[in-house]
Amino acid sequence: MLAHTDQLLEHWRGRLVETAVGTTATAGQHAPRGRTGPGHARTAPWHWALALAGCGAVVAAALAASPATGTPLPAHGTPAALAASAAPDPARAQLPMDCGPFPVKTVLSVPARLGDGRPATVVAAHCAAENGTPPDAVFLLGPGPGGRPEVTATLLSERENLTVSRLAVRSDGAITGHAQGYSSQDVPRFRPDISLDLTWTRKGGGWDRSQTAAPVSLT
Repeated sequence: MLAHTDQLLEHWRGRLVETAVGTTATAGQHAPRGRTGPGHARTAPWHWALALAGCGAVVAAALAASPATGTPLPAHGTPAALAASAAPDPARAQLPMDCGPFPVKTVLSVPARLGDGRPATVVAAHCAAENGTPPDAVFLLGPGPGGRPEVTATLLSERENLTVSRLAVRSDGAITGHAQGYSSQDVPRFRPDISLDLTWTRKGGGWDRSQTAAPVSLT
């Protein structure tokens, strides 16, 4: 494996020398200011960057190959469903909700592996008030210190006054959901007039939410 990598490095070193010696300027390329002269063709900086990037890609692919099969290993795990016993337990998590004297109630939970190799659980919860329709919040749970689940992301705050009726994880690792709400305080709580399809996609170190209007269900 290492011998093969050394051969690849030597091959690309040779290619880099050939590039430095044999490259000539073509139409549309500009020589750096103050460094022009007749009979002296120079390699553009981006050309070197492309050559070095290609060398790095070949070496990285070689180092990532499986010793047994020679096939590249994936950088991240594939999103997939998990058994509840293999994922963070919402009952053991401290959800950041201010419910006063009322307990926090989990209404939906979806255990899954979202592509980063760690087990997770998507949770919708609300304050278990005795009357009315308390709004839901949606959290992403991951493994925490001492084996206790911790909140790694707040996907939906209860302050948005939405009731979540569906959560799922797509095969690409995105989280989807459906929620209903009210356009004003005058709308009866038993007849929501806002209906949304929600999608959360991973962006950098966080999650980006998008939403589209959906038909209102009266059931």
